[in-house]
Amino acid sequence: MLQMIRTPLSEQTLIENALNNAISAIPPLWPLTHSVAVNPFLGQAHLPFPEAAAKLARISGRRLTLPRNWYLDKIRSGEITDVDLEAAREELGISQSTADIEKLRSGTSLFDPCEHILPSMPDLARAHSRTDWAELIEDRIGNWASAYFDEGQALWPMTSGKSTWSSWLSWAQHDLTPEIAGLQSFAKRVQALPENPDVFILQACESLKVPSEHVGDYFHQLLLGLGGWSQLARYRLWEAELNEQSDRTLRDLLAIRLVWDTALLDQYLDEIGEPWSAVWENYNPSRPMPESFEQDLLLHTAFERSIIRRLGETLHNPVHDTQTEDPLVQAVFCIDVRSEVFRRALEQVSPRTETRGFAGFFGLPLQHQGFASDVAENRVPVLLKPAIQSKAVSAASNRDDRPARYLARAIRAWGRFRMAAVSSFAFVESSGPIYAWRLLKDGIAGIRKKSSIDLPLQLDPTFGTKERIDLAKSVLTAMSLTEGFAPIVLLVGHGAKVANNPHASALHCGACGGHAGDVNARLLAQILNQTAVRAGLADHDIHIPDETHFFGALHSTTTDEVEVFDDEPPHSLKTSIAQLKTWLAAAGQLARRERSITLPRAHDGKGIISRSRDWAEIRPEWGLANCNAFIAAPRERTRGRNLSGTAFLHEYDWKKDPEFTTLELILTAPVVVASWISLQYYGSVVAPDLFGGGNKLLHNVVGGIGVLEGNGGQLRTGLPWQSVHDGTKYIHEPARLSVCIEAPCEAISDVLKKHDDVRALFDNAWLRLFALDGTGQIASEYAGSLKWHDVTGGQIRGRLDSVSK
Repeated sequence: MLQMIRTPLSEQTLIENALNNAISAIPPLWPLTHSVAVNPFLGQAHLPFPEAAAKLARISGRRLTLPRNWYLDKIRSGEITDVDLEAAREELGISQSTADIEKLRSGTSLFDPCEHILPSMPDLARAHSRTDWAELIEDRIGNWASAYFDEGQALWPMTSGKSTWSSWLSWAQHDLTPEIAGLQSFAKRVQALPENPDVFILQACESLKVPSEHVGDYFHQLLLGLGGWSQLARYRLWEAELNEQSDRTLRDLLAIRLVWDTALLDQYLDEIGEPWSAVWENYNPSRPMPESFEQDLLLHTAFERSIIRRLGETLHNPVHDTQTEDPLVQAVFCIDVRSEVFRRALEQVSPRTETRGFAGFFGLPLQHQGFASDVAENRVPVLLKPAIQSKAVSAASNRDDRPARYLARAIRAWGRFRMAAVSSFAFVESSGPIYAWRLLKDGIAGIRKKSSIDLPLQLDPTFGTKERIDLAKSVLTAMSLTEGFAPIVLLVGHGAKVANNPHASALHCGACGGHAGDVNARLLAQILNQTAVRAGLADHDIHIPDETHFFGALHSTTTDEVEVFDDEPPHSLKTSIAQLKTWLAAAGQLARRERSITLPRAHDGKGIISRSRDWAEIRPEWGLANCNAFIAAPRERTRGRNLSGTAFLHEYDWKKDPEFTTLELILTAPVVVASWISLQYYGSVVAPDLFGGGNKLLHNVVGGIGVLEGNGGQLRTGLPWQSVHDGTKYIHEPARLSVCIEAPCEAISDVLKKHDDVRALFDNAWLRLFALDGTGQIASEYAGSLKWHDVTGGQIRGRLDSVSK
């Protein structure tokens, strides 16, 4: 809590609440080593989508839709139809006049969010000086933060042990840049600041005279302006709260930012005092946005309706199922949209293969240590806390890891020597010619090879047989795989093979905390192959035949190669395993060919593998671009249907879920993770300068935690531009996720009643929710407030006030 000073208690409470609300509105940013997709609108889920769009326009000058011409091109091409526009009008409750197509096409009143932005103190001060104060503040805070948040990249790290506030106070007292730029006596001002930042926050609010009802928006604007630095601080708080602790880094950052506003107001009081007061006198966050704002929302919603319509048509169209025999292989893939392409290809080349979808951490909340490493990797969704320990060990039982540790230390020491301030010059002079070959080797795609990752894995022995049985039961039940086991059950995690890519972890498995999914898949296979576990499962009426064997595998999403782990499969399956590997290779060729259509210079799939090893390649793959649907249903509902790598596919049979516990799990975990991914892509496209990662060609890694665009400024967050755009057009076309579940509407509503946070995502239209009927067609749409409406072909039949089912 803020420390008590002279301000009345009620005022302190208002400021404290505003501060907490502003902090909760900032999304966390995971470091590059294990980055995961994050919903940039995480703190706005309690607001309806249109209201959040209006708020973002007011406090940042950004929009939540693309420029109008993009949508008009979709209308001209026929992709958005009159049916879609009418469905969007009904959904939003917009008048026929506002939705008039000729008015939209004329563009006589285009929405400009910058006309509604809340002016900032640096902007007002800039008008009365020759200094771009916003840029200077960004540069100076970024310069300090790059050193303060460093996680081992810097050779000369900043002195540790200080709080964020204390560290900045020590640094800023000796930074003369603000005074050179014209901010008088800034260093002395910093020296006079209180040691407790909470005291200063209250003092700043008192001197800035921001009305208490608007302090929350003011704080939110300041924190948004800090970009990735505030999000990195929010990550520290997220991790602390996960361990039932707290962290005040973000509060300290806000105090640091307030120092600049108070200093600017004091220096330019005569010029900007009245304009600053007028900002708050005229600020009315409830004032309606102009008609042009509604029109943009209408066009965007119509585009999303066109996607839903086409999805409904795809699910409705009959297909010929080629699976006529009992499956030889059941392959369980991560629900990641990239697996949809490979699954479809595998089923095409092998009618005896049945594929399923499940969250890529395979139900194991692991904290894993690699061989000869003390780094604990959380291979679990960031919404969960690891509960099981595992590690990689030497393939030779009589070998310990000391030689590998000594080698790693020697490599680190050599690296520090050649990078150090003095020895680096001598190193270049003496060793430069030797490194010419290394540069040449790294510059030729295809010459580099990855080391094997097939080391033995061990679970913590305290995770005993009973716990393994319970876990196996819950995982198989959630997979809807409790009977009809094939001789081979393949558990396929995924990862990405890339070179020279700071954002490599973002291409790995989000369900595995930004790591590859091989460890989780292999360990679950080990558990399910254990005799004692199978005996325990039989007591729960899950009977795995003796001839069934589980294998872990890893799907490289950049190359569409699948590596199967198990050097000693049962002798009876050796022929079948050889056949499976042939099928996997053939499916990889089909998948690469399909993906090459949109990847620049992919050459009909032939260049896909080599580009993954090319250290100059800025688009090794498209990741989860164009993800727009989540389908939880039996595979036969989607088998044979081309979803073009846009859908998360989760196996679910509600008839095997009498208590709807699996349904609850799906809605509260995989759906939420998928929404984070979908909305990260959304934000990176519609507001790339705020929620996007910038240009890869200009990236510099800082602190081992993130990237700067250039040599300073804000830490960039979200997806790089090259991940969503091919240089000519958007590869990811932003749309809110459509969640389709084959289950009774009443059961889905019962889950939403129990989980307010999940329900808010649907009630406030951050996601859409549909119920599928017994044939896999869209039958009902959730309209908020636990009400449902009949649907035909993905379009609403009744109005939003019709009777709930």
